[in-house]
Amino acid sequence: MTELLDGLWRASLWLAMGVLLLAALRPLLVSLGGAGLAYRSWWLLPLLLVTLLLPLPQAAVLQHVPTVPLKVVPGAVDGLTGQSLPWALLLLLAWALGTGICLLRDLRAQRRFERSMGPLRARADGSWQASGDPGLPALVGLWRPRIVVGPAFDQQFTAQEQNLILQHECSHRRHGDHWANGALLLVRAVFWFHPLLPWAARRFLRDQELACDARTIGPQPALRGLYASTLLKAQLVHPVAPAVCHWRSQPVLKERIAMLKQSKRKALPWVSGQVLVVGLCVGMGAVAWASQGGAAGGTRIGVEPFEHAQEDAARAGLDRPIQVDKMPPPSYPKSAVEQRQVGVVNLRIEVDAQGHPTDVQVLSATNPGVFDAVSIAAARSWSYRPAVKNGKPVAGAVRVPITYAMDETEDAK
Repeated sequence: MTELLDGLWRASLWLAMGVLLLAALRPLLVSLGGAGLAYRSWWLLPLLLVTLLLPLPQAAVLQHVPTVPLKVVPGAVDGLTGQSLPWALLLLLAWALGTGICLLRDLRAQRRFERSMGPLRARADGSWQASGDPGLPALVGLWRPRIVVGPAFDQQFTAQEQNLILQHECSHRRHGDHWANGALLLVRAVFWFHPLLPWAARRFLRDQELACDARTIGPQPALRGLYASTLLKAQLVHPVAPAVCHWRSQPVLKERIAMLKQSKRKALPWVSGQVLVVGLCVGMGAVAWASQGGAAGGTRIGVEPFEHAQEDAARAGLDRPIQVDKMPPPSYPKSAVEQRQVGVVNLRIEVDAQGHPTDVQVLSATNPGVFDAVSIAAARSWSYRPAVKNGKPVAGAVRVPITYAMDETEDAK
């Protein structure tokens, strides 16, 4: 539960850093490589999310983890199990509810848009003609994207204008922009709470349209004027469906026409632009991936703290003893805090071959009954790595001492 929330928090921070970086670099990218380079730079955000899911190498870390007893001090961890978990559950439920609402809202909007088009009729040019016009022409759909034009398409546009529109929508489909919009739908649902994501989504869709315009008009610059007039002749719409690439939309219309007026050739070669974007994405992704080491390094604890741990494992014929990935400390009992009680609880934990604790027993305790229950509850919540014998995970048992100390009080013996 808390791992999922921690992951969402780290991903949100890196998304914010990525969005701010792209916002700062966008003018430079546009001046160097045009709208296409700016649009490709948005690959940075999904790459950051993917790198955060990649595990760090762990073999070397496990060999050098100090094998020391777990020490519990009251105050810092007293509310861990009593307060953090309920709050974590509430936060998780709020996140899941928000994600579900966002997904339902977007899917309903998509469905409503498609229904409002009415029955579709195939055309000879490969597009589809709708009986209604909720904001067409557009590339509609995710799994089977179709170029759909309005019922007055033939009367509204000349043959040359129709050809430009179809080229534009075909470019969307050929470059997978509908899939990009689908991925954006999921990201917006998962990170519905992110304050920068609405702006990033709007900027991403604008860059998508600008890049598609550049791809369409690039091979035929003499048609820039006709292309701009064709944009102005189409119906003005506000994008309302997540998996639709509109021919003409209100938020980006002025920017698209202004881009068409720029006939100056870009100074940066195409290959150099790709190297710049790839270097940006790989560099930030590597930093995000390596940053996990700081968070993970403090949670990996060897749970065989006795001096003869390796000897015990060798005596049992094990290649490697049981280890723990995450060991959150137990809550210090309030009654023990009030009476300033300290002690040591030695646990014996049986772990199956899948790494699940099957039984926890108290071998000895300096204050019997005071810390036993919280120690057992904590041990059952830990994440284990099973013992290894002959290269295969096997069931086994591990001894773990938990020291309960207060302030400068010396550990009980």
